[in-house]
Formats: sequence, C-alpha cells, structure tokens
Amino acid sequence: MADTAFSYVSGTSDAPLLGLTIGQALERAAERWGGRKALISPGHGVSWSWGEFRERVRDLAAGFVKLGLERGDRIGVWSLNRPEWTLTQFAAAEAGLVLVTVNPAYRLHELEYALNKLACRALVLATKFKTSDFMGLLRTLAPELDRCEPGALRSEKLPHLRAVVQVGGTSPGAFAFEDVAGLGGGAERDALAKLRDEIQFDDAVNVQFTSGTTGSPKGVTLTHHNILNNGHFTGRAMALGPDDRICIPVPLYHCFGMVMGNLAAVTLGAAMVYPGEGFDPGATLATVQSERCTALYGVPTMFIAELDRPDFVSYDLTSLRTGIMAGAPCPIETMRNVVDRMHMAGVTIAYGMTETSPVSFQSSGADSLERRVTTIGRVHPHVEVKVIDPRGRVVPRGVPGELCTRGYSVMLGYWGEPGRTAEAVDAGGWMHTGDIATIDADGYGNVVGRIKDMVIRGGENVYPREVEEFLHKHPKVQDVQVFGVADDRYGEELCAWVRLRAGEAMTAEELRAFCDGRIAHNKVPRYVEFVDAFPMTVTGKAQKYLMRLAVEERLGLRRTTTA
Repeated sequence: MADTAFSYVSGTSDAPLLGLTIGQALERAAERWGGRKALISPGHGVSWSWGEFRERVRDLAAGFVKLGLERGDRIGVWSLNRPEWTLTQFAAAEAGLVLVTVNPAYRLHELEYALNKLACRALVLATKFKTSDFMGLLRTLAPELDRCEPGALRSEKLPHLRAVVQVGGTSPGAFAFEDVAGLGGGAERDALAKLRDEIQFDDAVNVQFTSGTTGSPKGVTLTHHNILNNGHFTGRAMALGPDDRICIPVPLYHCFGMVMGNLAAVTLGAAMVYPGEGFDPGATLATVQSERCTALYGVPTMFIAELDRPDFVSYDLTSLRTGIMAGAPCPIETMRNVVDRMHMAGVTIAYGMTETSPVSFQSSGADSLERRVTTIGRVHPHVEVKVIDPRGRVVPRGVPGELCTRGYSVMLGYWGEPGRTAEAVDAGGWMHTGDIATIDADGYGNVVGRIKDMVIRGGENVYPREVEEFLHKHPKVQDVQVFGVADDRYGEELCAWVRLRAGEAMTAEELRAFCDGRIAHNKVPRYVEFVDAFPMTVTGKAQKYLMRLAVEERLGLRRTTTA
C-alpha cells in the first residue's frame, strides 16, 4: 500500500534550517540590510533601521550584564506592544538570558506564579495601559520596592526578583528603561563578545505560558533554534523580504507576534510595524495606509472588526498583498472577505501551538483560494506530522484523529515539569496536540476540533468547528461559537452563541430553520443564545469552557459523573 494512504506527511524544502542564535541573526540582518527599516512604531515616534536597532539592542544587553544578569538567568517582560518589548526580546537573547513573556492580562496571583515558577531575577514592565496598572500591581506584590535601591530588591513574595526595569515612568526601587542602556561599559561589552561564541542555538531562550484553563499554566520552554527557524519559514511561506512591512497588531507576548512577526522580520529583512499597544481596528487600518504595509497579521476576530468598521472603505489598503490569519479557527467567509476587500490575495492560514514554536501547517500564495479558505495548508518545511487514532495507530487519509508533530520545532519541555512534559511528548519525540484533524490525499490538513471540545451526543461525535462554518454562511451572523452542554438524555447537546451583524435581528427558531435539511439533525443546536461578545483570551481564542459553564449554570444543567 502506498505511503499516501496514511495520514503522515513530512515537509521538504530547498532551504536548510538556520544554525544561528537570535543574536547572530540580528548581526546578519544589520550587515545585510543595515540601512533599511527594522522597527516602526508611529505611536512612540520610532522608525529605526536594522543598523540602529542592532546598536540599541547591544546597549541594552550590556546594561543587562551590568545589572548582574548571567547566562541562563530568566528575565520577565510584562507589557503590551511597544518598541521596548522588542528591544528586551533581542537584548535578552544577546545576553544569553531566557525571556519569560508575561501575559498583559495577568493579575496578582498569575504574576506571582509566573515570576516565581521561573525564578525571574529581573522584570521589564510597562507603567500602565488603560485600566491595567502594571507597576501598581507589582508594588502590591512587592511593597519592598518603595524602600530599596534599584537592583537590590529583597521581596518576601518574589524572593528571586532583584531588578525591576520600568518603561514609561519612574518609581522608587526601579530602573528607568532608558537608563539601563547607558549602564554598560567596556567590560560588559567584552563579556557580550565572549557570550556570542558561547551561546548555542539549542539553548533555551524563551518561556511562554499556556492559558492554564485546566490546572496551573505550563511554561513552554523554547530554544533559539525552535523559534528563529519557525519565524523564518513562516515568513518564507509569504515570500517576505526587505521590501516588506509587516503590520503586527497581535500580542508580542505570544508566538504570533514575537515569532511569526519579529523573528520572521529579522531573518528576512522585513520591517516590524506596530499600529498600537493594544488592538484597535481603526488604528490598524490607518497604520497599514500610512506606512504602506504589505503584510497584515491577525486572529479572525481582528479581521472581522476591521472589515465591519463603518468607515472601512475610506482606508487605502492597496499596499497589502499577504499576511496571516491564525490563532483560532478561521471562518471561510471572513477569509474570502480579507482576500477580496483587503487586497490580501496572498494571505495565508497558519496552524500550530506554542509547544511547536508555533507553526506546523501553513498555506501559501501558490495555493488556490479554495485551498486557502478550506484547509490549514500543508506541513511546514523540516516538520513531520501524523494523525492517529486513540490507540496510537496512524489513520488513513481523510479520517479524523489526533494530530501529532515532530521535528526541530518541538519544545524542550514544560519548565520544571518533566511529568507534564512526558504526557505531551512521547518517547518517539511526537508532540500530541490534542487537536482533531484530517490530512487529505494531497497532504492538506484541516482541524475539525479539539479533543476536549468534541461533543459526544448520544454516542455520536459532533465537531463544533463544522457547525460553526455552516452557521457563518447565514447573512445575519457575524460570528458564532458552538459547544456542548450537559443533557440527561443524550449526555451532551449543542449550544450556539451567536453574534449578529449590526442592525440585524433573529430568533433561535429562525437559526434552527436555516439548519433544517441542510445539516444532520444531531448537528442542529438545541440551545441558541444571542450575545454581544464572547469571553476571549488576550490572543483572540474563544474560551468555550466559560461559555459552557455559564449556560449550564443558568439553565440548571448538570453533568453526570462517568468513569
């Protein structure tokens, strides 16, 4: 039987993996494209070339060394999208540090957990953004800041933290960010020069936390090799180069921003463009227009918000040609609108997870529109993927099963948690994603749901993604989330939360009538609720477990305990 009968694919490429550290990649970028733009942040008055950016990174890295940070130490960064975030990302790598990316939505308990879990010795943080008072929260955890010299913190609740670096303000006990770059001298620069030869591309360089919807968050430990190559090949799939400008409204603390954005840019010479600290659809469209961006990133809800602006047609988006829609299932109708109305004929879908650096499947500009709007593309270069049944056997092409990934992109592990690492990565090196997927005869993948999201109604498996795609075809529906809720008779029943387009009205009966005769009866939602918004993570993923809990509590539905 031919290999193509089985759901196994491996990515080939005429380009080898990069054997570089992030610091070496920045050095190469400055040598190749020194005069071209590297980082543009209009709201902060920043427009730096690759040569300027490299010098600023070196200065900050020398400052980190002067603070007493040593190779392998962990440094946290807690901020929304700012140039200082990116300087910290590259300077930490240059100094051999491990960057711990802290979710800007974290509050006291989560911040304390993250900093202590990684034993962070330093923290770079913004002062505040809108209602988020980062410095105020830190001082609540570590009131000792008010009584210590900068760099000499001794905190009861944060026992490992020594240095606090504040962006956009000055507070007792903290260094001002702009001052740190001036701390280093000749000795620190000599130390950095030696480090460039010592740091290896297999060293850990970044820890990102999973969402922690069940149990405590896990710290995904990633190497230079993991994330630099993933950014590189993600960018190659869009044919990015020095003439491109990537508009990055997605969070930098997440792989989407810092890997698919920043590291794609440094390996291919494109410019990083930040339209704002937090996502604003109008600011994003305005930045694309003013900076003549050629690529735009976003999760589906971001593109929906941009397309739905009343003044959308007033923006000149003709500079756009490509980009990425990822981070959550991408509605087909939204993808079509992005291609047709935003001039992004080369837009790609990317699929992956933090534990795989993140991308393992991506469509390309060479794929037909039909392929790009109905699949997640094909396997990434130098990556293997298989789809397996519950017994671990590779399934035939087209049969749903759990998607597993192996290759350079798989994480080192969950920081300090070998048991949880072994549950996720098996003895063969396969990362078990928890996603239910299919691979067709031509090698294109499709994700049909999460194992934990799959609804078992009366013994039949129902994949919410399939129902969502169908409901998106209704002209009144702007966005929809489908999930399972408890049911005494069937075990689970489907519930749909629906966001309608502006000015539209609809009843549950009307939505179910739209389904009748067009999809199987067991896929028609029993419960339909119309909402203004979904509970979302910062990265744009709908939190279905919160929706499920809300509906079950409101309707008095109780789950039966099973083995």
